[in-house]
Amino acid sequence: MDAVIRTERLTKVYGKTQALSSLSLQVAAGEVFGYLGPNGAGKTTTIRLLLGMIGASSGRAEIFGIDCQRHPVQAHKRVAYVPGEASLWPSLTGTETLDLLGRIQGTTDQRYRDVLTERFQLDPSRRVRAYSKGNRQKVLLIAGLMSRADLLILDEPTSGLDPLMEQAFRLSIDEARGNGQTVFLSSHILSEVEALCDRVAILRTGHLVETGTLAELRHLSALSVEAEFGTAPPELSGVPGVTVTGTAGNRVACQVTGSVRPLLAVLARSDVRHLVAREPSLEELFLAHYGADTTAPAEPPDAA
Repeated sequence: MDAVIRTERLTKVYGKTQALSSLSLQVAAGEVFGYLGPNGAGKTTTIRLLLGMIGASSGRAEIFGIDCQRHPVQAHKRVAYVPGEASLWPSLTGTETLDLLGRIQGTTDQRYRDVLTERFQLDPSRRVRAYSKGNRQKVLLIAGLMSRADLLILDEPTSGLDPLMEQAFRLSIDEARGNGQTVFLSSHILSEVEALCDRVAILRTGHLVETGTLAELRHLSALSVEAEFGTAPPELSGVPGVTVTGTAGNRVACQVTGSVRPLLAVLARSDVRHLVAREPSLEELFLAHYGADTTAPAEPPDAA
Protein backbone atom coordinates (compact mmCIF):
# COMPACT_ATOMS: atom_id res chain seq x y z
CA MET A 1 0.00 0.00 0.00
CA ASP A 2 1.11 3.58 -0.59
CA ALA A 3 2.70 5.40 2.32
CA VAL A 4 0.58 8.22 3.75
CA ILE A 5 3.41 9.32 6.08
CA ARG A 6 7.04 8.82 5.18
CA THR A 7 10.09 10.14 7.01
CA GLU A 8 13.71 9.70 6.00
CA ARG A 9 16.41 10.34 8.62
CA LEU A 10 14.27 13.10 10.12
CA THR A 11 16.25 14.93 12.80
CA LYS A 12 15.59 17.86 15.13
CA VAL A 13 18.23 19.44 17.34
CA TYR A 14 17.71 22.25 19.86
CA GLY A 15 21.13 23.59 20.77
CA LYS A 16 22.91 20.64 22.39
CA THR A 17 19.69 18.63 22.78
CA GLN A 18 18.79 16.12 20.09
CA ALA A 19 15.01 15.83 20.35
CA LEU A 20 14.70 13.48 17.35
CA SER A 21 17.46 11.47 15.73
CA SER A 22 17.43 10.11 12.18
CA LEU A 23 13.81 8.92 12.20
CA SER A 24 12.84 6.76 9.23
CA LEU A 25 9.35 5.24 9.17
CA GLN A 26 6.33 4.69 6.94
CA VAL A 27 2.62 4.66 7.71
CA ALA A 28 0.47 2.86 5.15
CA ALA A 29 -2.90 4.05 3.90
CA GLY A 30 -5.81 2.82 5.98
CA GLU A 31 -3.85 1.63 9.01
CA VAL A 32 -4.02 2.77 12.62
CA PHE A 33 -0.40 3.39 13.57
CA GLY A 34 0.62 3.71 17.20
CA TYR A 35 3.53 5.99 18.10
CA LEU A 36 4.71 5.07 21.57
CA GLY A 37 7.18 6.44 24.04
CA PRO A 38 7.53 7.99 27.49
CA ASN A 39 7.02 11.70 27.94
CA GLY A 40 9.95 13.55 26.39
CA ALA A 41 10.83 10.73 23.98
CA GLY A 42 10.28 12.91 20.88
CA LYS A 43 6.70 12.05 19.92
CA THR A 44 5.41 15.63 19.93
CA THR A 45 8.54 16.84 18.15
CA THR A 46 7.80 14.36 15.36
CA ILE A 47 4.22 15.60 15.04
CA ARG A 48 5.31 19.25 15.01
CA LEU A 49 7.70 18.42 12.17
CA LEU A 50 4.95 16.62 10.25
CA LEU A 51 2.63 19.60 10.73
CA GLY A 52 5.28 22.14 9.72
CA MET A 53 5.15 23.87 13.11
CA ILE A 54 8.93 23.63 13.41
CA GLY A 55 11.71 23.13 10.89
CA ALA A 56 13.81 19.99 10.65
CA SER A 57 17.51 20.13 11.36
CA SER A 58 17.99 17.50 8.66
CA GLY A 59 16.10 14.74 6.88
CA ARG A 60 12.77 14.72 5.12
CA ALA A 61 9.10 14.19 5.95
CA GLU A 62 6.23 13.61 3.50
CA ILE A 63 2.46 13.40 3.84
CA PHE A 64 0.66 11.91 0.81
CA GLY A 65 3.94 12.21 -1.08
CA ILE A 66 4.21 15.96 -0.46
CA ASP A 67 7.13 17.47 1.45
CA CYS A 68 5.38 18.81 4.54
CA GLN A 69 8.25 21.14 5.39
CA ARG A 70 8.48 22.81 1.99
CA HIS A 71 4.77 22.69 1.04
CA PRO A 72 2.83 22.56 4.34
CA VAL A 73 -0.47 23.96 3.04
CA GLN A 74 -0.72 21.45 0.21
CA ALA A 75 0.43 18.55 2.42
CA HIS A 76 -2.12 19.26 5.15
CA LYS A 77 -5.27 19.63 3.04
CA ARG A 78 -6.32 16.07 3.89
CA VAL A 79 -5.14 16.10 7.51
CA ALA A 80 -6.96 16.69 10.81
CA TYR A 81 -4.91 17.20 13.97
CA VAL A 82 -6.00 16.67 17.58
CA PRO A 83 -3.50 17.92 20.21
CA GLY A 84 -3.33 16.62 23.75
CA GLU A 85 -3.91 20.05 25.30
CA ALA A 86 -7.00 22.06 24.41
CA SER A 87 -6.54 25.82 23.89
CA LEU A 88 -9.94 27.10 22.84
CA TRP A 89 -11.88 30.36 22.81
CA PRO A 90 -13.47 30.70 26.28
CA SER A 91 -16.37 32.96 25.24
CA LEU A 92 -17.63 30.66 22.47
CA THR A 93 -20.11 27.86 23.03
CA GLY A 94 -19.32 24.30 22.09
CA THR A 95 -21.50 24.62 18.98
CA GLU A 96 -19.80 27.85 17.89
CA THR A 97 -16.38 26.31 18.46
CA LEU A 98 -17.22 23.25 16.37
CA ASP A 99 -18.63 25.49 13.62
CA LEU A 100 -15.44 27.55 13.59
CA LEU A 101 -13.12 24.54 13.61
CA GLY A 102 -15.20 22.93 10.86
CA ARG A 103 -14.83 26.01 8.65
CA ILE A 104 -11.09 26.07 9.30
CA GLN A 105 -10.79 22.39 8.41
CA GLY A 106 -12.95 22.89 5.32
CA THR A 107 -15.06 19.73 5.59
CA THR A 108 -17.63 18.58 8.13
CA ASP A 109 -19.86 15.52 8.21
CA GLN A 110 -22.76 17.17 10.04
CA ARG A 111 -24.63 13.94 10.72
CA TYR A 112 -21.51 12.31 12.15
CA ARG A 113 -20.85 15.43 14.23
CA ASP A 114 -24.25 14.94 15.89
CA VAL A 115 -23.45 11.27 16.52
CA LEU A 116 -20.12 12.18 18.11
CA THR A 117 -21.64 14.91 20.27
CA GLU A 118 -24.07 12.42 21.72
CA ARG A 119 -21.49 9.66 22.02
CA PHE A 120 -19.05 11.85 23.95
CA GLN A 121 -21.89 13.29 26.05
CA LEU A 122 -20.95 16.88 25.26
CA ASP A 123 -23.40 19.71 25.96
CA PRO A 124 -22.63 22.02 23.00
CA SER A 125 -24.79 24.85 24.35
CA ARG A 126 -22.36 25.62 27.19
CA ARG A 127 -19.51 28.09 26.83
CA VAL A 128 -15.97 26.77 26.67
CA ARG A 129 -15.01 28.60 29.88
CA ALA A 130 -17.49 26.38 31.73
CA TYR A 131 -16.06 23.13 30.33
CA SER A 132 -13.79 20.85 32.31
CA LYS A 133 -10.47 19.77 30.82
CA GLY A 134 -12.10 16.56 29.66
CA ASN A 135 -14.96 18.37 27.92
CA ARG A 136 -12.55 20.73 26.16
CA GLN A 137 -10.70 17.66 24.91
CA LYS A 138 -13.99 16.23 23.65
CA VAL A 139 -14.51 19.35 21.53
CA LEU A 140 -11.14 18.81 19.85
CA LEU A 141 -11.83 15.12 19.29
CA ILE A 142 -15.25 15.78 17.77
CA ALA A 143 -13.80 18.51 15.54
CA GLY A 144 -11.09 16.20 14.25
CA LEU A 145 -13.27 13.16 13.77
CA MET A 146 -16.20 14.99 12.15
CA SER A 147 -13.89 16.18 9.37
CA ARG A 148 -13.59 12.60 8.05
CA ALA A 149 -10.06 13.61 7.01
CA ASP A 150 -8.00 11.05 5.13
CA LEU A 151 -5.30 11.31 7.83
CA LEU A 152 -5.92 11.85 11.53
CA ILE A 153 -2.88 12.90 13.58
CA LEU A 154 -3.67 12.47 17.26
CA ASP A 155 -1.22 13.57 19.95
CA GLU A 156 -2.18 12.07 23.35
CA PRO A 157 -5.86 12.56 22.38
CA THR A 158 -7.45 10.95 25.46
CA SER A 159 -5.75 13.25 27.96
CA GLY A 160 -8.36 14.19 30.57
CA LEU A 161 -10.98 11.68 29.43
CA ASP A 162 -12.59 9.28 31.89
CA PRO A 163 -12.64 5.51 31.11
CA LEU A 164 -16.17 5.62 29.66
CA MET A 165 -15.17 8.34 27.19
CA GLU A 166 -12.01 6.42 26.32
CA GLN A 167 -14.30 3.64 25.14
CA ALA A 168 -16.18 6.16 23.00
CA PHE A 169 -12.85 7.24 21.54
CA ARG A 170 -11.89 3.66 20.70
CA LEU A 171 -15.22 3.12 18.94
CA SER A 172 -14.65 6.27 16.89
CA ILE A 173 -11.18 5.14 15.82
CA ASP A 174 -12.58 1.76 14.79
CA GLU A 175 -15.12 3.64 12.66
CA ALA A 176 -12.33 5.72 11.10
CA ARG A 177 -10.48 2.53 10.21
CA GLY A 178 -13.64 1.08 8.68
CA ASN A 179 -14.04 4.30 6.69
CA GLY A 180 -10.57 3.83 5.16
CA GLN A 181 -8.96 6.69 7.07
CA THR A 182 -5.38 6.55 8.27
CA VAL A 183 -4.70 7.26 11.96
CA PHE A 184 -1.35 8.28 13.46
CA LEU A 185 -1.85 7.90 17.22
CA SER A 186 0.81 9.21 19.58
CA SER A 187 0.41 7.85 23.09
CA HIS A 188 2.22 6.62 26.19
CA ILE A 189 -0.74 4.40 27.17
CA LEU A 190 0.13 0.85 26.14
CA SER A 191 -3.39 -0.55 26.60
CA GLU A 192 -4.87 2.13 24.33
CA VAL A 193 -2.43 1.29 21.56
CA GLU A 194 -2.88 -2.46 22.01
CA ALA A 195 -6.64 -2.08 21.63
CA LEU A 196 -6.53 0.06 18.49
CA CYS A 197 -3.37 -0.17 16.43
CA ASP A 198 -2.34 -2.36 13.52
CA ARG A 199 1.34 -1.48 13.90
CA VAL A 200 3.37 0.42 16.43
CA ALA A 201 6.66 2.28 16.57
CA ILE A 202 8.45 2.80 19.87
CA LEU A 203 10.54 5.91 20.46
CA ARG A 204 13.14 6.28 23.20
CA THR A 205 15.17 9.43 23.83
CA GLY A 206 14.58 10.56 20.26
CA HIS A 207 15.55 7.23 18.68
CA LEU A 208 13.30 4.67 17.01
CA VAL A 209 13.94 1.39 18.84
CA GLU A 210 11.11 -0.92 17.72
CA THR A 211 8.64 -1.08 14.83
CA GLY A 212 6.18 -3.82 13.98
CA THR A 213 2.79 -5.37 14.56
CA LEU A 214 1.66 -6.12 18.08
CA ALA A 215 2.24 -9.82 17.43
CA GLU A 216 5.83 -9.05 16.46
CA LEU A 217 6.34 -7.01 19.64
CA ARG A 218 4.88 -9.49 22.11
CA HIS A 219 8.32 -9.85 23.67
CA LEU A 220 7.57 -6.52 25.36
CA SER A 221 4.61 -8.00 27.21
CA ALA A 222 5.16 -8.39 30.94
CA LEU A 223 3.28 -8.59 34.21
CA SER A 224 4.20 -6.36 37.15
CA VAL A 225 4.02 -8.12 40.51
CA GLU A 226 4.44 -6.54 43.95
CA ALA A 227 4.60 -8.80 47.01
CA GLU A 228 4.91 -8.11 50.74
CA PHE A 229 6.15 -10.88 53.02
CA GLY A 230 5.81 -11.52 56.74
CA THR A 231 9.47 -12.49 56.86
CA ALA A 232 12.52 -11.84 54.71
CA PRO A 233 11.51 -12.17 51.04
CA PRO A 234 12.73 -15.15 49.02
CA GLU A 235 15.39 -14.83 46.35
CA LEU A 236 13.54 -14.19 43.08
CA SER A 237 16.32 -13.12 40.73
CA GLY A 238 16.96 -16.72 39.65
CA VAL A 239 13.32 -17.57 38.93
CA PRO A 240 12.74 -18.13 35.18
CA GLY A 241 11.09 -15.14 33.50
CA VAL A 242 11.36 -12.90 36.58
CA THR A 243 13.19 -9.57 36.66
CA VAL A 244 13.40 -7.91 40.08
CA THR A 245 12.84 -4.15 39.70
CA GLY A 246 12.94 -3.06 43.34
CA THR A 247 13.16 -4.15 46.97
CA ALA A 248 12.31 -2.30 50.19
CA GLY A 249 12.37 -4.20 53.48
CA ASN A 250 10.01 -7.13 53.12
CA ARG A 251 8.57 -5.84 49.82
CA VAL A 252 9.65 -6.93 46.36
CA ALA A 253 8.61 -5.60 42.95
CA CYS A 254 9.29 -7.59 39.81
CA GLN A 255 8.22 -8.11 36.23
CA VAL A 256 7.33 -11.48 34.74
CA THR A 257 7.58 -12.49 31.10
CA GLY A 258 6.17 -15.80 29.94
CA SER A 259 4.51 -18.17 32.39
CA VAL A 260 3.89 -17.02 35.98
CA ARG A 261 3.98 -20.58 37.30
CA PRO A 262 7.66 -20.54 38.39
CA LEU A 263 7.06 -17.36 40.40
CA LEU A 264 3.85 -18.70 41.94
CA ALA A 265 5.66 -21.87 42.98
CA VAL A 266 8.20 -19.82 44.91
CA LEU A 267 5.58 -17.53 46.44
CA ALA A 268 3.48 -20.52 47.56
CA ARG A 269 6.36 -21.63 49.77
CA SER A 270 6.76 -18.14 51.29
CA ASP A 271 4.95 -16.08 53.89
CA VAL A 272 3.11 -13.78 51.49
CA ARG A 273 0.98 -11.17 53.25
CA HIS A 274 -0.01 -8.99 50.29
CA LEU A 275 0.17 -9.57 46.53
CA VAL A 276 -0.71 -7.28 43.62
CA ALA A 277 -0.35 -8.13 39.91
CA ARG A 278 -1.04 -5.69 37.09
CA GLU A 279 -0.06 -4.85 33.54
CA PRO A 280 2.95 -2.55 33.52
CA SER A 281 3.05 0.99 32.22
CA LEU A 282 5.09 1.69 29.12
CA GLU A 283 7.74 3.36 31.27
CA GLU A 284 8.07 0.16 33.32
CA LEU A 285 8.43 -1.90 30.16
CA PHE A 286 11.24 0.38 29.06
CA LEU A 287 12.95 -0.05 32.43
CA ALA A 288 12.78 -3.82 32.04
CA HIS A 289 13.84 -4.03 28.39
CA TYR A 290 15.93 -0.94 27.61
CA GLY A 291 17.61 0.00 30.88
CA ALA A 292 17.03 2.81 33.36
CA ASP A 293 17.68 5.76 31.02
CA THR A 294 14.16 6.02 29.55
CA THR A 295 13.54 9.74 29.68
CA ALA A 296 14.75 12.64 27.59
CA PRO A 297 14.82 16.34 28.37
CA ALA A 298 11.40 17.98 28.07
CA GLU A 299 10.56 18.79 24.49
CA PRO A 300 11.03 22.48 23.79
CA PRO A 301 7.89 24.54 23.17
CA ASP A 302 6.90 25.60 19.68
CA ALA A 303 8.89 28.44 18.24
CA ALA A 304 6.98 31.67 17.96
